[in-house]
Amino acid sequence: MTTPEGEGRGEPAGGIRIVLADDHARVRAQVREALEADGCQVCGEGATAQEAIDLAVEHSPDVVLLDIHMPGSGISAAAEITRRLPQTAVVMLTRSADDEDLFDSLRAGASGYLLKGEDPRGLPDALRGVLDGEAAMSRQLVTRIMKEFRAPTRRAFVRKSVAAGRLSAREWEVMELLGQGLTTDDVAKRLFLAPTTVRVHVSTVLRKLRVKDRESAFTLLRQDPADAGQESPEP
Repeated sequence: MTTPEGEGRGEPAGGIRIVLADDHARVRAQVREALEADGCQVCGEGATAQEAIDLAVEHSPDVVLLDIHMPGSGISAAAEITRRLPQTAVVMLTRSADDEDLFDSLRAGASGYLLKGEDPRGLPDALRGVLDGEAAMSRQLVTRIMKEFRAPTRRAFVRKSVAAGRLSAREWEVMELLGQGLTTDDVAKRLFLAPTTVRVHVSTVLRKLRVKDRESAFTLLRQDPADAGQESPEP
């Protein structure tokens, strides 16, 4: 964990105070260069979720920029930081375009989800947008978010659905809780499992139902066999 010497509470003209956390030093250096080139102030760097939390509490920055798959889980850090520092915005910066990571991050309180493959020179404007009340989101992810959240209600899973019949009791429990909007960490705590075990169950379900993502699995699990035109997963 590093903190620049002489760091104070003052903000450069037009700048944003940022805590940056990623377990790859090379990535941190590239991101920091892009931010500081546009007048932003990186007031601390960390390589783990706990370091990100500690730095955020110490500096009360405008934004915390988090990797997801770093030691301790960036999603867990996001939840803790938004709980303890509601005035600080959290934005995920990750290589993962996985639905599970995306939706778990948003449910944990993140105000943005950006992919590392994009030009880092766009980061300062994206973070300024977050502080102005906008969501920072990679374009390719917007459609998925609209599909997930535009429905006013979530239809309950149907235990007698064809899809449900392919799942074990534990797989059903995991998917039902995720379908209710719980994060992977929440499900793990509820069922006394490790988060990695929850992810394994989800992967197994996707394979059994022959679908590519959780939302497609949820759709199948919500289908009533009495509904006309229901399509069964292929054996």
